[in-house]
Amino acid sequence: MSVTSIDKDLDHLTLTLIADFTAPVGQVWQLWADPRRLERWWGPPSYPATFEEHDLTPGGDVTYFMTGPEGEKHRGWWRITAIEPPTSLDFTDGFADQDGKPAADLPVSTVRMRLTEHAGGTRMELRSAFDSREQMDQLLNMGMVDGLTEAVGQMDALLAG
Repeated sequence: MSVTSIDKDLDHLTLTLIADFTAPVGQVWQLWADPRRLERWWGPPSYPATFEEHDLTPGGDVTYFMTGPEGEKHRGWWRITAIEPPTSLDFTDGFADQDGKPAADLPVSTVRMRLTEHAGGTRMELRSAFDSREQMDQLLNMGMVDGLTEAVGQMDALLAG
């Protein structure tokens, strides 16, 4: 599996996932830049994602939903804050209601994704920062660590294919 570490830093309210791939940076970047490729790994295997909007420009919106095993839809959104292809993407990440509007009662995190050359391949650092310990705990209790690990774990097969 590509995920090499997950660090929960409760003092700094961050969750950092590190994954290493044998593919070059540009190839890993395409798994973020192409919505059809992104939806093949963004959700855990039992919750595949469908991206409806995918505007990777500063201020751009990304909207998607994940379909659960019983057919239920869980919506989410990103607001792009910075991008430097093919090495970095920063965005605000949140949940949405069934109409696609940001859900005010669920946490929002700030995500920083970086791709760097590493050991002949690519290292991806995905850091989520939270506004409060309560928000971080809520997402951790919702299964964020396992879900993220399973989702990122699907990237290897896409890079090999």
